[in-house]
Amino acid sequence: MSATLEVGAQVTLNFALTLEDGAVVDSNFDGAPVSFVVGDGSLLPAFEACLAQAVIGDRQQFVIAPEDAFGQPNPNNVQRIPRESFDAAMELEPGLVCSFADAAGGELPGVIASVDEQEVTVDFNHPLAGHAILFDVLIHRVEAPEAS
Repeated sequence: MSATLEVGAQVTLNFALTLEDGAVVDSNFDGAPVSFVVGDGSLLPAFEACLAQAVIGDRQQFVIAPEDAFGQPNPNNVQRIPRESFDAAMELEPGLVCSFADAAGGELPGVIASVDEQEVTVDFNHPLAGHAILFDVLIHRVEAPEAS
């Protein structure tokens, strides 16, 4: 039976997200299934669309293009920040994730791309930007939305 995913339905599933090279980004197949509510914003629309094609009880895999997953990297999201803007005692190295304040006062994660004496290059693109995602899913249950 195919999943009927209307907004508000609760879906219980196991999933894995894998990159093209086989690297597992996230998986809960070794643990208990998780539940989410369709349309609550916890999954990107492309992931929800894949679930609508899934057959309850059958483990299935879907490939999601970068444009439908986490987007393509935007060169404008790579910023050069003066080294003096960072705490002098902070050990900055490529790959380090730092938290920055955005214009609205919220937190924005950035990955240190490079460091020299004068500048720190920080990549604010999503770490999965530019990657196709293999979405491996096993839907256990779909519960219709509660009537209001």
